[in-house]
Amino acid sequence: MAWRFLSSLFPSAREWQWGLPLTQVESGRHTIRSHGASLAKDHRHDWLILLLLIVIEIVLYVIHPFYRFVGKDMMTDLKYPMKDNTVPVWAVPMYAVLLPIAIFLVFYICRRDVYDLHHGILGLLYSVLITAVITDAIKNATGRPRPDFFWRCFPDGMEAYDKLGDVICHGKDSVIREGHKSFPSGHSSASFAGLGFLSLYLTGKIKAFDRKGHVAKLCIVFLPLLAASLVAVSRVDDYWHHWQDVFAGGLLGLTVAIFCYHQFFPPPYDDEGWGPYAYFRAIGESSQANSTTATMVEAQAMNGQVVLR
Repeated sequence: MAWRFLSSLFPSAREWQWGLPLTQVESGRHTIRSHGASLAKDHRHDWLILLLLIVIEIVLYVIHPFYRFVGKDMMTDLKYPMKDNTVPVWAVPMYAVLLPIAIFLVFYICRRDVYDLHHGILGLLYSVLITAVITDAIKNATGRPRPDFFWRCFPDGMEAYDKLGDVICHGKDSVIREGHKSFPSGHSSASFAGLGFLSLYLTGKIKAFDRKGHVAKLCIVFLPLLAASLVAVSRVDDYWHHWQDVFAGGLLGLTVAIFCYHQFFPPPYDDEGWGPYAYFRAIGESSQANSTTATMVEAQAMNGQVVLR
C-alpha cells in the first residue's frame, strides 16, 4: 500500500520519458556524444561571460570594503562574541553547486537529454555567480560592521577612538576588513541562488503543479529551500550577520535564481515545465524534418507511378 501511494505521487516510467510516446523519445534523444559539442559551441559566448563573472568576483573579493564610521555608542550592538562558522565557506559550493549538478546528472542518466543537463548547469552557475557578484559589490559599497565587530577591532578589549569619535582598530587587518562585510549575507544569497534553482528544477521535473492534488510532492520542492533557510539562520546564530543581512541575501539569491531558471526552462506550473525550451525546439525541428522527408518520399512515389503509367 505504501509503495502504491508513493508511486502515485510521481510520474510513471513512461511519464519519466518526458511525457512523450516512447518511440518519439527514442528518435529524439540528444546525448552528450551526439549533441554536446554543438550545444557548447552555440553557447560559447555564455560560457565566456561566465568566466568574466568569475574574474569580477575575484576582484570584488580582493578589494577593500568601505570602512563605515563606527562610534562608541554604536558598539552596543556590535559586541557579540566571535565564533567559528557553523557552515564553513568551503561547504557552500558543495551543496549550492555540486549537489544540484549531481542531481542534474542523475536526470541525464535517466533521460539522456543533453539540453536539460547543459542548461541546468549553465543556469545554475549563472545564478550563483551573478548573485555572488551582486552580493560582494553591495558588501564592499555598504561596509556594514558585523555583530562581532568590537572584538575584531579591539581583540584585547581596549577601545580607542579618534577625535571625531570613529574607531581606531588595532586588530589584525584581514579580520577587520572581513568585519566590514556584513550586508548582505554571502552564505544566504549563495544558498538560495543554488538551492532555489534546484527547487525550481525539481518542481518542474516531478510535475508538482500537475493539478492532481499530490501535495506530498511539495515536500521535495521545499526541502532545498529549508536547507538554505537553515544556513541563513546559522549566520545569525554565529553572530556573523544581523537578521537584515540574511533576509536581504536570501531574497537576492532566490530572485536571481528565478530569473536564471526561466531563461532556460518554462515556469514549473506550465504543462511543459518538465523540460527546457531547447528540447521542445529540437523535437519540433526533428518532427518538421521528418514530415518534410515523408512528403518528399510520397511525392517521388507518386511521380514514379505517373511515369509507369
